[in-house]
Amino acid sequence: METLWTQIGNYGFPMLVTVFLLVRVEKKLDELTVAIVHLGQEIGGNNALYPSSSK
Repeated sequence: METLWTQIGNYGFPMLVTVFLLVRVEKKLDELTVAIVHLGQEIGGNNALYPSSSK
């Protein structure tokens, strides 16, 4: 039983911090994805600078 508490102490906190940071990074990536899509739509409206190569 003592080794169980030692293992929880050694691995539990780093795992908790890792999960917390991954959740935060995922949220930020979602926000960046929305911003990039919006930027692409804004740039896509300006065909004078970036003409399409449709045939």
